[in-house]
Amino acid sequence: RVRAAGELALPAGATNGGGFDYRRYLSSQRIHWLLKARGTAAVEAAPGPWWTAAALLGRIDDARALLGARMEALYPSEQSGYMKGLVLGIREDLDPQQFQQFSRLGLTHILAISGLHVAVFLYALGGLLRLLRMTRERILLSLMLAVPLYVLLSGASPSVIRAGVMAVLGLIAARMGKLKDGLHLLAAAALFMLIVDPFLLGNVSFQLSFIVTLGLIVGVPPVRRAMPDWRRGKAALDLAAVTIVAQLVSFPVTIYYFNQFHALSLLANFLLVPFISFVVMPIGAAALLVALAWEPGGKLLAIASHYANDWTFALVELLARVDAFRMIWATPPLWWVAAWLLVLGAFFNLLGKRARRTDAVSAADPDDTAPLDGEPPPHPNKGAGRPLLAVVATMTILLAYAYAPDLLDREAEVSFIDVGQGDSIHIRTPEGKHILIDGGGTLSFRKPGEEWKERSDPFEIGRKLLVPLLMKRGVREIDLLVVSHLDSDHIRGLQAVVETIPVRGILWNGTVKEAEDARKLLAFAVARDIPLYAAGAGMERRIDGEASLTVLWPHEAPDGIVSALEEQNEGSVVLTIRLYNSTFLFQGDINAETERAVIQSLPPSASTPKAPVSVMKVAHHGSRFSTGEEWLDYWQPIAAVVSVGATNTYGHPHPDVVRRLEESGTALWRTDRDGEVRFKVIPAGVFVRKRQ
Repeated sequence: RVRAAGELALPAGATNGGGFDYRRYLSSQRIHWLLKARGTAAVEAAPGPWWTAAALLGRIDDARALLGARMEALYPSEQSGYMKGLVLGIREDLDPQQFQQFSRLGLTHILAISGLHVAVFLYALGGLLRLLRMTRERILLSLMLAVPLYVLLSGASPSVIRAGVMAVLGLIAARMGKLKDGLHLLAAAALFMLIVDPFLLGNVSFQLSFIVTLGLIVGVPPVRRAMPDWRRGKAALDLAAVTIVAQLVSFPVTIYYFNQFHALSLLANFLLVPFISFVVMPIGAAALLVALAWEPGGKLLAIASHYANDWTFALVELLARVDAFRMIWATPPLWWVAAWLLVLGAFFNLLGKRARRTDAVSAADPDDTAPLDGEPPPHPNKGAGRPLLAVVATMTILLAYAYAPDLLDREAEVSFIDVGQGDSIHIRTPEGKHILIDGGGTLSFRKPGEEWKERSDPFEIGRKLLVPLLMKRGVREIDLLVVSHLDSDHIRGLQAVVETIPVRGILWNGTVKEAEDARKLLAFAVARDIPLYAAGAGMERRIDGEASLTVLWPHEAPDGIVSALEEQNEGSVVLTIRLYNSTFLFQGDINAETERAVIQSLPPSASTPKAPVSVMKVAHHGSRFSTGEEWLDYWQPIAAVVSVGATNTYGHPHPDVVRRLEESGTALWRTDRDGEVRFKVIPAGVFVRKRQ
């Protein structure tokens, strides 16, 4: 029981279109308010009754923690988190980089306790009970009682609850002699779980578990029967059928939520799933059980899986590095996901009908089927190929649409992404090229000696926000990455971007800075052979037929010298991007003095702009010493956007800047209040998009 004093507040909603919605996520967990308390002194805790569900589940959690600690003693640090996830479903200690590699290859389902884990558990326990000469009825009863305990000890995720409910129902039906096909068990499990918790319907794990299980029940038999009937390679063909069907069924849900698919995922699942499920996991579970009674014996048994894990990690890392086979997919509409699954169901149905006709003809007596006039009998599959061909063609069309949904879209878009106290602007040109200006960055104020406060998987703006958002919008490569300057609030999020999304070229201010994030970013670009272009005033670049870029600042360094510059603000890249007939101005973090220098450096023919700037990015997040009157008089912006954090301590944007913008008649948007600001650009002009 807890008593707390604090302030009630609504959880924050999504501030970027299609971005993570914290309020919606908490609502799915039946949480609708936040209570903000000032420190632990505002919280009083007292033990509640021992018999409540929470208290009993707390004891299960304690048991899981005890088992997890024992697993840590059996395996080295680089393997213990993986084995805890594999055997116990404890995923908090997984290495984030290792998890990302498994995710790229579509292997994270191995780390989620599911039907395969329950099946292995039942097989092992059933074999042990048979060795003890127990009767069939007692074995079934023992397994029924053991499954709920295993579900609780493995974390009770939706996937393992589904498998556990199906297993218990199947065991009950088997004991009563009324076991039917798996579809009945699957439907009963879904009904039971949704009655208990209707919110599970929106859970990704719940959706994937039921969709894949349904696909395996319906799709594996016809796909396997369509394959050759080899006696020696039967096991391999069975595994191939399961792997292919699982990939086809999970594909739409995977790209809908995770926006990526690796072509080597099929190979990785074919090789690793049986190896991990039937070798590594049983050895790990057995080592854990032995260690509970005799720790040296458990460690001795675990040694075998040490080498197996090393081989697994090496293979996963090797396959995940092959970026040529990794594809990024924009989030498809829900109707597309439903259409894919329906068409896939029709494909399985037609395959099954074709196999049944072939079997019927093969089983018939040749004399009964021989025609009287000596003509050969009609082929059993004659005419059956056309519907199958139509289904395959429909699937191909659906794939093409999902991969390039905006192929014919000629609208440009400029998005000022809300990355907190930092800058990040994504530009899509009329012909589908992508430009990214800066990547935000979470600043760290950790003092020496406080490293213990760092989380094992800290929030990082690039990996947690920017990369998922770009992938969700179908950005498969960045044609030009503009680094305005090397301050952390502009570049720290870019490291995850360049590591995840291919970049064709980087335009930066031509300097270096003695900071870890700056050195790491530039070194990575050099190592990956990404062209680096030093910005220089007067540089022009045609992006496509209706998009061009012009650099206004800084001046080009003599002889291409790259100099060190610790104070980067005044060396920011200032540029304009023209889309159709509209101009956007980006100016990094320069102040009013540099603004005057930029104006004075422009050629005489550009002493006054030919037309007002459509949209201007306010310099330095609205600092008091930027966006001066002379700058506004020169560019005459119709609209301006200031990228600023909602809880920043700098006082940005400064009231003087807001006043100057108001007096100049410039419409102002702020990411701290308005969230992401998106502009649609067409030949007729610029329009503000509503955030979706």
